Amino acid sequence: MDQVIKPLIPAQYNPESYLPFALPGLGVVVAVVGLTLLGALAANFFGRTLIGMGERLLNSVPLVRNVYGAVKQIAETVFSSRQQSFQEVVLVEFPTKGSYAVGFVTAAAQGEIRDDVGEDAIGIFVPTTPNPTSGFLLYTPRERVMPLEMSVEEAAKMIISFGLVTPEGLARADVPEHIKEKAAQLDKKS
Repeated sequence: MDQVIKPLIPAQYNPESYLPFALPGLGVVVAVVGLTLLGALAANFFGRTLIGMGERLLNSVPLVRNVYGAVKQIAETVFSSRQQSFQEVVLVEFPTKGSYAVGFVTAAAQGEIRDDVGEDAIGIFVPTTPNPTSGFLLYTPRERVMPLEMSVEEAAKMIISFGLVTPEGLARADVPEHIKEKAAQLDKKS
């Protein structure tokens, strides 16, 4: 770190230029102070203005605009600590029998939908790839879905990457027993 950062410090501000000994770790101290100042700058009005200008620049590039907007929106929605939705990742049979889609449980069905679908009906948001901000909202009985052990973050990464980034648990050959049993139950009902 010292070899990279010390040469960037102007001689009049570098204590080693007027001290008779070297200061090991000076590069680390300068990096920490610089990152702290950068964080403070980003948190204030000037920083927000710079970030806004950067976002406008990204939004002016056609392909980048779509990807950046989608990733930003899904990150704000999924990773917000205030959100109670998207706490569970499930597999749901969609769009046809024998095909499964990754979805996020949004909430228990209410009112008319609960009356028509059943007491245990849940809402499932099935996002589209690569723009996960659009998708399908399905209501189905909880018994018709298979819960997955992956986190919401892992599922979002998998969806945004067209399935190229696969969570560790999903890449294993040994599928958890409860998922095998649920799949067998669904096959018998179909």
